[in-house]
Amino acid sequence: MSAKTYEVRTYGCQMNVHDSERLSGLLEDAGYVRAPKDADGADVVVFNTCAVRENADNRLYGNLGQLAPRKAARPGMQIAVGGCLAQKDRDTIVKKAPWVDVVFGTHNIGQLPVLLERARIAEEAQVEIAESLEAFPSTLPTRRESAYAAWVAISVGCNNTCTFCIVPALRGKEKDRRPGDILAEVEALVADGVVEITLLGQNVNAYGSDIGDREAFGKLLRACGNVEGLERVRFTSPHPRDFTDDVIAAMAETPNVMHQLHMPLQSGSDTVLKAMRRSYRQERFLGIIEKVRAAMPDAAISTDIIVGFPGETEEDFEQTLHVVREARFAQAFTFQYSKRPGTPAATMDGQIPKEVVQERYERLVALQEEISWTENKKQVGRTLEVLVAEGEGRKDDATRRLSGRAPDNRLVHFAPPADPVRPGDMVLADITYAAPHHLLAERPAYGVRRTPAGDAWERRTAAPAAPQGVMLGLPTIGVPQQAPAPAGGCGCE
Repeated sequence: MSAKTYEVRTYGCQMNVHDSERLSGLLEDAGYVRAPKDADGADVVVFNTCAVRENADNRLYGNLGQLAPRKAARPGMQIAVGGCLAQKDRDTIVKKAPWVDVVFGTHNIGQLPVLLERARIAEEAQVEIAESLEAFPSTLPTRRESAYAAWVAISVGCNNTCTFCIVPALRGKEKDRRPGDILAEVEALVADGVVEITLLGQNVNAYGSDIGDREAFGKLLRACGNVEGLERVRFTSPHPRDFTDDVIAAMAETPNVMHQLHMPLQSGSDTVLKAMRRSYRQERFLGIIEKVRAAMPDAAISTDIIVGFPGETEEDFEQTLHVVREARFAQAFTFQYSKRPGTPAATMDGQIPKEVVQERYERLVALQEEISWTENKKQVGRTLEVLVAEGEGRKDDATRRLSGRAPDNRLVHFAPPADPVRPGDMVLADITYAAPHHLLAERPAYGVRRTPAGDAWERRTAAPAAPQGVMLGLPTIGVPQQAPAPAGGCGCE
């Protein structure tokens, strides 16, 4: 009898992508195998949902509706819904979509295999929503999407009360992992061939508040510098309120911590920041950027910006454009404000007409595109060490190029070197052209450095028994598994 197959569909932030790797690991531990890309459906389909968009529920129920006839024609097929929307809607999901078998929340993802079996035996839907975290996600089995790069969650939950964000209500208060547990996971990943890790948290640099040490995050970055074989360390997403000088020093002084920073702005207007309940103002934000650039002149800084928050005036929006010009972000993830049901902002006065939001959004995007292109042009003529990736360049086959990430996380497309190269290996690339969102090395890369990560990728792809899935490549800002929100997670940091 062949093993049952599964498919996990992921929406939302990097924490959801991280959770989905754990859901996949749990299912494979229970004997399921990942459904091939070209398969006609799977025996178990899991939706790992996001609740931060106004139409998130419509999207979910639309997708569930498309699966209803397939399930009716496929005896034994099961559908599970987890994540933030499941935590929020609970029993509503099975009322609206009675063909769903399992609903589980953000705090009990480890229960998925048990709930699927219980639903199969009982022949009725199982809804189980824990109110507090049962097991830290990183302690669960995992089916990592990359052989050479990995997420490492250092905390879950958030203690902030931003008026546009529903995440604290669904993920709970911040809970930190013990530093020893984090470093043990990092060391185990490196032993398995990983050369890059991304430290992950809803508010990653608030790490330590749960254990009473305000400098814990800087210490953790420095400790990662002592892990032999770990070549690149990143983190996402910090909050300007908690971004302290000791973290800047740790970034500048720890060789394997990359000079790349994602710092959510959300708005450049002090008035709007106050309405958002963001605990910093324009001067504080630009002061952080100035300190980072003083310590690391080569730092690539990206951000999140929301356009059209309730009450935003043209003057407020001009303040956002001012910060964008001053900060000169390498990249910005820009969002048109949309109501998040259950948040204070959803019922605020001064909701901005759609056409006004659209016009402001287009102006912001045009400005940032110009800045991104100018900043990328500064890379032309430089030689960058590129971590070769898989799945980063959507046109690689057509252009006969390979792709990867520079130390500052810029995407680089390059002509293949003469020597064989694998995802996870390092190459040197001479940058000859810059576009707003990528760099190009038109001459063949060289200086191939074979790494344990490349060996790990080779082992994974050579094993015929291993289920083949879509490789995410590097767990980097803005790299989707299935339509997630960009970098700052759900834009709430």
